[in-house]
Amino acid sequence: MGALMMHVCLVAALGASLCTAAPVSGGIQVFVTPTVSVRRGHTTTLPCWLNPPQSAEGLEVRWFRLDKFDSPIMFYREKSFQDSSQKASYVGRVSFGLKNAASGGLTAGDLSLKLENATIEDAGDYTCYVSSDLSDQGYDRASVSLTVTEMGASPLLSAEWKEDHMVNLSCESEGWYPEPSLRWSDQKQVLTPKSLKYSKDSSGLLSVNSWLLASSSTEVSCTVGVSNEEPKEARLRLENHPQTESIQSSSSSVAGWVAFVVLLIAMLVLLGGLCYKKREKKKKSGNHHTNENHPLLPKEVLSTASKFNVNVTLDKEGNQYLKIKNGILRDGRCDFPDGEKVTCLTAIKGTPGFSSGQHYWEVSVGKNDPNVGLKMSWWVGVTSAKVIPQELDFSPNTSKGFWFLSSSPDRSDSFQFSTEPKVLLPVRSRPQTVGVYLNYDSGELSFYNVDDKSLIGSLNATFTGEVFPFFNPGKGDKAAMEILQRTEKG
Repeated sequence: MGALMMHVCLVAALGASLCTAAPVSGGIQVFVTPTVSVRRGHTTTLPCWLNPPQSAEGLEVRWFRLDKFDSPIMFYREKSFQDSSQKASYVGRVSFGLKNAASGGLTAGDLSLKLENATIEDAGDYTCYVSSDLSDQGYDRASVSLTVTEMGASPLLSAEWKEDHMVNLSCESEGWYPEPSLRWSDQKQVLTPKSLKYSKDSSGLLSVNSWLLASSSTEVSCTVGVSNEEPKEARLRLENHPQTESIQSSSSSVAGWVAFVVLLIAMLVLLGGLCYKKREKKKKSGNHHTNENHPLLPKEVLSTASKFNVNVTLDKEGNQYLKIKNGILRDGRCDFPDGEKVTCLTAIKGTPGFSSGQHYWEVSVGKNDPNVGLKMSWWVGVTSAKVIPQELDFSPNTSKGFWFLSSSPDRSDSFQFSTEPKVLLPVRSRPQTVGVYLNYDSGELSFYNVDDKSLIGSLNATFTGEVFPFFNPGKGDKAAMEILQRTEKG
């Protein structure tokens, strides 16, 4: 009877379709799981085994890529590993693995390849080859396709208001592999972007950038992801008011939704006055509450700042990385252990702390002096942390009890909240003085450009426990940060 070729497909306990071709009836038959996926930097196993089971200790087992038969990534023969011909990039990273927990290993015919610290370069096809010196067994081979993935950063959204109630939305995310898909959508349909571009960094990771024009009275989401992985999403809720623009962002990779209102609100003075009179009327009738919600309070907060003003002082314990004198602070070294990146090493708390009520304070971030200029590097906000972490890899954000607005010289045209995902706030004009308004009870933290009396942005949060003013003068600026004091009494 001539050589008989048959196609075999099985469904293993892993739930994957296992297919191979058996060359000769009664000879060695190799089976594999045809596709495997692994996260970059993780360990995986490429399953390969003999059927029916038999010991493979006396066989030749060779794993190689493409047609590089003579340059295997792992070579086993005569009951030992042959390292002389092993490809250098796999030294110390490959060994025999187990296709499942019930496997008996090599003695039971399990030829699986264990691969540690997977890299992008590891993606591709792998051949499992087995041969025997016995004439009635011969040899067989089968291939496994390995996909290496890297989940990039949560999408970073920015918005720029245009004429005719339109908004130019930009979405960008970096650190992906393989090439991620990016999808825009609103509540009704998928949206077609004006631009979609990819770029690759020196490590082979991919970034994606896209933008589109949308109506300023809709909700838009940007979703980025790779196949077989949970995508990451950022969402913008745009409300079309004559002089009010708001933004909300959320990420599926962060538990819950982070909601906040942004982008330069310039309400009519008359409207502010009416709101103020309405509250005054409530006070007279005995209906005033300490947790009265002031969702925006644009110019009114600034014009009546003394009502909520509190004179903030800096933590007496100080900070070895800062120069502090009379409420003025600046970076105090040039050899920071965290390099040029701004981290909590140069951050400091203020006092008093707050657990209720409304409070307002102002921070100078430079003067309009051509010899010094405005500060470009700073953080201003509040924190619930009792002690500022000094770990170099600590990333402060809202989920860790840090709510602040930041400015960076790398992004001179935008500010940024400490949220995840991060959202950029376009800069219309850079402030010399930033006003901070905290309404603890309603969960509002607003930042104002005191110079032109405009709202930079508002962040909504649920505060628990005591929160403290939070400052960071950044690094490299000639201009200092100053905590301003007021003498007015409410």
